[in-house]
Amino acid sequence: MFKLLPDTTAQSLTVVVNGKALTVPHGFTAAAAMLLQDEGPTRTTALSGEGRAPYCMMGVCFECLMVIDGVPSRQACTRSSSDQETSGFLGISAPAIL
Repeated sequence: MFKLLPDTTAQSLTVVVNGKALTVPHGFTAAAAMLLQDEGPTRTTALSGEGRAPYCMMGVCFECLMVIDGVPSRQACTRSSSDQETSGFLGISAPAIL
């Protein structure tokens, strides 16, 4: 669904998304990295169990809650790879989808 446009000037780094290494541009958000993986829903709703994924990409809707660096319920759209000094996110994973 999502594809990176070529940019030869952008610095990149490798992050781990659901156990898989992924190279992303410096400053990429965790939510954008998950969407780039294109693995479908990243969480389910508590009441209906319906699949959800990042939506607004600006911290308003809370559809992007994920486990980032072992911390649950982080807003992935507000967490950029430049927030870590060395290697971006140490690990991103979607909560278990029931």
